Amino acid sequence: MVASAPAAAPDRAQGPLRLTVLHDAAAAWEQLEAIAERTSGSRLQQEQQRVEEILEQVRRQGDQALLELTERFDGIRPDPLRIAPERLEQAWQECPSQLQAALTLAQQRILAFHERQKPEDLAVTGPHGEQLGRRWRPVERAGLYVPGGRASYPSTVLMNAVPARVAGVERLVMVTPPGPGGEPNATVLAAAHLAGVTEVYRIGGAQAVAALAYGTETIPRVDVISGPGNLYVTLAKKAVYGRVSIDSLAGPSEVLVIADHTARADQVAADLMAQAEHDPLAAAILLTTSAELAAAMPAALEAQLAGHPRAAITRSALEDWGLIVLCADLEEAAALSDRFAPEHLELLVHDPQALADRIRHAGAIFLGPWSPEAVGDYLAGPNHTLPTSGTARFAGALSVETFLRHTSLIHFNRAALEATGAAVITLAESEGLHSHAESVRRRLN
Repeated sequence: MVASAPAAAPDRAQGPLRLTVLHDAAAAWEQLEAIAERTSGSRLQQEQQRVEEILEQVRRQGDQALLELTERFDGIRPDPLRIAPERLEQAWQECPSQLQAALTLAQQRILAFHERQKPEDLAVTGPHGEQLGRRWRPVERAGLYVPGGRASYPSTVLMNAVPARVAGVERLVMVTPPGPGGEPNATVLAAAHLAGVTEVYRIGGAQAVAALAYGTETIPRVDVISGPGNLYVTLAKKAVYGRVSIDSLAGPSEVLVIADHTARADQVAADLMAQAEHDPLAAAILLTTSAELAAAMPAALEAQLAGHPRAAITRSALEDWGLIVLCADLEEAAALSDRFAPEHLELLVHDPQALADRIRHAGAIFLGPWSPEAVGDYLAGPNHTLPTSGTARFAGALSVETFLRHTSLIHFNRAALEATGAAVITLAESEGLHSHAESVRRRLN
């Protein structure tokens, strides 16, 4: 689940929903490729320059820049920057009991799943008695970015804070944009309290990423930054990578549904709209082998758009980045899905497990009619921060390992160096590195 686009949804005429429907695999792939590249182009270069100017201002001016930039972009002067820990506890206490219970259930399930992710240290004894290993240790400080804007995301608090806590990070530093009254969403603050985050700053955007990467008088420099955000947040994370680690460069959210004749049109429509309502740049794609289902989708979507509280955003995303493809068979659908490598992949088919075994590239796979993507967003257990825009071909979800780093351990004895030293010398000399060879030779002579 990603909140990503800074632009407002364009006004749309309330005529029939204009959906792209294709029956040809080659044409479908061209359209899928265009969807995957929907945030690329010259605009990014212009925005990158603006982001780098913001980063430099924060690097030079620290807290003063944060105050000025937040006032400029959010209309709020966040003085003080930090939200008192007592306010976080108050937000939790004021949270309705039903919402408290839902947040607690989500936290428990996310915790239980991520606790099983912790990697074990590795210790190996070599053939000559040498000791080799790899050990895992947490970073000291992690910066958690929780977006605001069109919606509040307490789920993002849990999905970032819980794995960091499981990893053993000593200091969690959370940033989140202020709302209209100058304070972030109360449920976001309540979720921070539940997750054990006590250090929260009311700033967002590229300036918040800069504060975490460089440090200011008030905000500490961190070792890793995680959490999704809008275009400016993503570009800022890209710019500071190398100075700090980042979880990923998340783009607009996307869902791809593969459905056959067993899928219900109203459920497919709801699942497509669950992504489209995020953002005008969200992508909602249906690959189906059922001509009846494809024909039923426009009416099913229109029915659920009526009275929708986010109808303008949802309609914009569906018309610009929605796609229905009638496929010859599930094999063709799977091949198209793998080329696209979706963030979220739903399999609403007769045998979802068999089709899941065929899929190679997806951020998360949701199997069967009882696994809507929304359960993954909130409380299934696996992390909802997932690779987008085709990066599922080589990347995976945020995890406990995001907040860990591993160190190699090498402990040779004399016998091991005597057995391997000649080869080391030969290799070093082949590379023209005299002192490398000499460092071994002097120990063996």
